[in-house]
Amino acid sequence: MLGRVLDGKKMAETIKSSLKRNISSLSAYGKIKLIVVTIGDNPSSRIYMSAQKRVAGALGIEYRVKKYPVSVSQGKLEAEIERLNKDNSVTGLIVQAPVPKKIDIEKLLSKIAPEKDAEGLNPSNIGRLAYEKWTVAPSTASACLYLIESTGVKLEGKEAVIVGHSPIVGKPLALMLLKNLATTTVCHVGTYRRGLLKEHVKRAEILVVAVGKGGLIKGSWVKKNAIVIDVGINPKDGRITGDVEFANARKRAAYITPVPGGVGPVTTIMLMKNLVELYKVQRKKR
Repeated sequence: MLGRVLDGKKMAETIKSSLKRNISSLSAYGKIKLIVVTIGDNPSSRIYMSAQKRVAGALGIEYRVKKYPVSVSQGKLEAEIERLNKDNSVTGLIVQAPVPKKIDIEKLLSKIAPEKDAEGLNPSNIGRLAYEKWTVAPSTASACLYLIESTGVKLEGKEAVIVGHSPIVGKPLALMLLKNLATTTVCHVGTYRRGLLKEHVKRAEILVVAVGKGGLIKGSWVKKNAIVIDVGINPKDGRITGDVEFANARKRAAYITPVPGGVGPVTTIMLMKNLVELYKVQRKKR
């Protein structure tokens, strides 16, 4: 029997309906506004921002892009973030990746006020994950957890394996899974170089892959009845594929996300959910 496909688009619509009601109840206090700082003209960034703008519009969230040329200085960007931090009309900020190599994105993220950090990537908010006291978390990691929890499978004691240790997905998701008492292993390039990746994947009851290398995880490696969350986005022959061999993996998995249409739509709506939470925090402080 083929594994059930986790429809991210449908789940995102469900969350959107709930958020819409939440935002409507807050509308008397003012508009929720998201500012996106972007540098240069990256095709993948355009796709992400287009999706963000569409969802924000559907929810009644004001969405503004502040675009800078690749020649912009680090100092000018930091000054702009500090200015936006002080602007009470701004609910949340994002620095859209990727950025030019000369720009220190970690420094920019650290300049964003934690209470305006829409992506949950400020060091303060990442630290809150470690203490299990977060208000917002990186939206892709949150999307992965939501998709896992949507299966109804109890996470306590489950063998969870994350392939990829980025600060956007792998690291924060590991902390979130640990909070749910999953036995969590994080694999990375070192695991691959030692030839141990297959061994770890084969024992994963919950498998999350976020590497950006098409077909890295073979379907035959997937444990029977596993939950498979594929975060990878890889262009191939005019279409998009994930990091997992979908067709073969589905023959073994109990649940699996498609690419596209799995993690992506839920990630965008989780970003909007972060904004609503930040708005509530800001209102309490005023």
